[in-house]
Amino acid sequence: MADQDETAKLWKVNRTIHELVRDRGFQVSDDEIHMDLATFRSLYANQMGSVDRSQLNFFTNHQNNPMEQIFTFFSDEKSVGVKTMRKILNILEEKNIQRGIIVFPGIMTPSARKVIVAMASQYKLEEFSEADLLVNITHHTLVPRHDVLTPEQKKNLLEKYRLKETQLPRIQLADPVARYYGLRRGQVVKITRPSETSGRYASYRICF
Repeated sequence: MADQDETAKLWKVNRTIHELVRDRGFQVSDDEIHMDLATFRSLYANQMGSVDRSQLNFFTNHQNNPMEQIFTFFSDEKSVGVKTMRKILNILEEKNIQRGIIVFPGIMTPSARKVIVAMASQYKLEEFSEADLLVNITHHTLVPRHDVLTPEQKKNLLEKYRLKETQLPRIQLADPVARYYGLRRGQVVKITRPSETSGRYASYRICF
């Protein structure tokens, strides 16, 4: 029963991480997102019902820039340490990929997080616990639509309203929605909310 619960959890996590990667503009198969639990279990669970997380690892290319790739790595360690970080960095180096996401079942040690910071100039590494991905927060009725502006769109926005970056409202780097979209400092998101008077209205926030 415990293995079945674990498989059901990983099925949800796998779906959310594929949605996250797709929503950032990377190529993702609809089959991965719409896969039902029975199919997931038949593909990834062994006869005992447990899932080898390494089978869930995947690479994909950006839709608009095939040279830009991202690698998603599932760790089975309850406490992710430096050893696992070295492993993912070796894979990124071998494949010549600069972006990586690590998904883990428990916690990440402070020393492992230091590796992310230390390698930031060379690799953009992000981390999510499986608990973070059980539900796709962007599907929640209380979370409005977010669209990440391109540098050109950001420039046009600031010129149109004669604003400086510092005059825009802010969204924190650690905000769950900012993390979902992989926002970087200085990026701007357009947030579209329903409005009783005008149908909908847009506001903008800059990541800091």
